[in-house]
Amino acid sequence: MSFHRRDVMAGAGALAVAGLMPAAARAADRVSKRPAPAQRNFTSPAIEAEIARVKAKIADPELAWLFENCYPNTLDTTVQTGTIDGKPDTFVLTGDIEAMWLRDSSAQVQPYVHLVAKDAKLKRLFQGLIQRQARCILIDPYANAFDKDPTAPSRLEWSQTDQTEMKPGVAERKWEIDSLCYPMRLSHEYWKRTRDKAPFDNIWSRAMALAVETFRVQQRKEGPGPYHFQRKALAPTDSLMLGGYGSPTKKIGLIHSMFRPSDDACLYPFLIPSNLFAVSALRQMATVQREARGDAKAAAEAEALAAEVEGVLKQHALVPDGAGGQVWAYEIDGFGNWVFMDDANVPSLSGLALIDAADRNDPLFRRTAALAWSERNPYFFSGKAAEGIGGPHIGLDMIWPMSIITRAMNADDDATILQCLRWLKTTHGGTGFMHESFNKDDPTNFTRSWFAWANALFGQLIVEIADKRPALLAQPL
Repeated sequence: MSFHRRDVMAGAGALAVAGLMPAAARAADRVSKRPAPAQRNFTSPAIEAEIARVKAKIADPELAWLFENCYPNTLDTTVQTGTIDGKPDTFVLTGDIEAMWLRDSSAQVQPYVHLVAKDAKLKRLFQGLIQRQARCILIDPYANAFDKDPTAPSRLEWSQTDQTEMKPGVAERKWEIDSLCYPMRLSHEYWKRTRDKAPFDNIWSRAMALAVETFRVQQRKEGPGPYHFQRKALAPTDSLMLGGYGSPTKKIGLIHSMFRPSDDACLYPFLIPSNLFAVSALRQMATVQREARGDAKAAAEAEALAAEVEGVLKQHALVPDGAGGQVWAYEIDGFGNWVFMDDANVPSLSGLALIDAADRNDPLFRRTAALAWSERNPYFFSGKAAEGIGGPHIGLDMIWPMSIITRAMNADDDATILQCLRWLKTTHGGTGFMHESFNKDDPTNFTRSWFAWANALFGQLIVEIADKRPALLAQPL
């Protein structure tokens, strides 16, 4: 199934009008939405045991049903495993789009990484994904999404006439800093859990070196660099101004990101959440280079870039919060212009702690996240169904469940977490899955019925609550 990420699932709204899709599922309708066992793309005994363990702690039947549907959704429906040159290979669809995003694929398997040591098959899946991501980066470090066949042209309808250097194997070529950060973080998470050197071969090392070099080129200290992108589209956020190089900047040492993790063009090319992510991801990758490969030189180069970017962020990316304090800007241009907002897609200002780009107890992060969850953020919406953050990708009044999940993960108080769980429980439109977005007043008006990243993040939230705050799940919502 292939359609633009911006397209709304109009069929869901039509069903709602006909009264055929309640916002919450009735007890009789709460049958498993998982494929039959023989039709699942990948099965893991460790994952099945985890589902049973966590579900047993959930008193609310609908929340338990949502968890059982969502948590294994990536493995059930999007994972394709095999071998390349005798080594494991794992390709992970984003869901209803037949391509693999470097960002999404990393986030989709994140909820399973704590179980890799318990399941050799799951461990091989992670080895294959780390290797596949490395090969993708070597095809084109500026691409955000890739086809399974590295020799094939893009199959995505909206990429066919893009004015950029499209290479075989590339599905979409929107330059986003986080596309390179997520594989770095995934590598570190896997290494930390397993101490397994197998996926960190010369292919991986070459890909990481290219990623660091790409970051340096996109500091644009010595010119605009090779990347440019333009698209004929009705949405201005699908293309870049000034010949495809984006808005002008003062070269202060930050890394330019032409697009946000939503795949929307940046207003100002210094995207602060993504630069903060680069700082942490570079240091994580350096740890793997040093410990798994004994490559002190590569580690030092990554750490030097991280230190440089971190220093510039502290100097240029802090802005007034309107109450006498400071918060992180969302984007800046280096000339003194900045915008404060937030977008649900991670890296976001609200999601920095989820990706190790900020300490969740850091006062600066807490102030920034709190301001993002307010009317100071033009993409914060409050309605009859819920409140949360969206973004320009879908449009106004559309809340992304990802933002509600992020808020719950950031929260320290039970009341906030329970409120987020209630919103998530009552806004799936009767489908049993998380969506890309839903209307703030009508959750049956939603986009993307098969969006594995949101399902995975929801599953991760429930596992974390089950382990850290089990009392919250031991009562009906």
